[in-house]
Amino acid sequence: NQMCVFSHNHPISIPPPMSSPADIKLFGKWSFDEVNVKDVSLVDYINVVDQRYLPHSSGRWATRRFKKARCPIVERLTNALMMKGRGNGKKVMAVRHVKNTFELIHIITGLNPLQVFVDAVSVAGPREDATRIGSGGVVRRQAVDVAPLRRINVAIALITKGARLSSFRSIKSFPECLADEIIAAAGKTQNSFAFRKREEIERSAASNR
Repeated sequence: NQMCVFSHNHPISIPPPMSSPADIKLFGKWSFDEVNVKDVSLVDYINVVDQRYLPHSSGRWATRRFKKARCPIVERLTNALMMKGRGNGKKVMAVRHVKNTFELIHIITGLNPLQVFVDAVSVAGPREDATRIGSGGVVRRQAVDVAPLRRINVAIALITKGARLSSFRSIKSFPECLADEIIAAAGKTQNSFAFRKREEIERSAASNR
């Protein structure tokens, strides 16, 4: 697609114009434009502004505290899929799983899978938790609010854990289980492992106020 311009009888090739951010779609299919984060407190921590074709930036997101908040949210899911011994470092496999998962989400719901995933992450993290407070050898549990970044961290960890558990010794493939988990979490149904865990954590915190 290169264009040739002749200057002083010598052809000069001009590269084709770079694609604008509006043309960039995840896996060449899913648009970032209509994706919005409905929870105001999580807007700064769910990155859908940084548009990429693949969730594989080779970025070093753990070099500084809170830097991972700027990591694209789909890449955070991809990285979380590797958080189990036998999957360590297999990022190309994780990217393939995410791609297949998003295809299935679109087939089942008919919606943009990016929006469904953002909704699931917004819902799956607990807003209140209980921590151990020790004073004079007596340990008791105290209810505390959960920081927005931790809500995202816990949500992604619970979603991937739920998918991993449901795919173990199952006839269903891993992308199918992950798609079911994300759709169930986004819909706030009891079929979702992550949403059940969130309610359990919040119930425990409420009893320790």
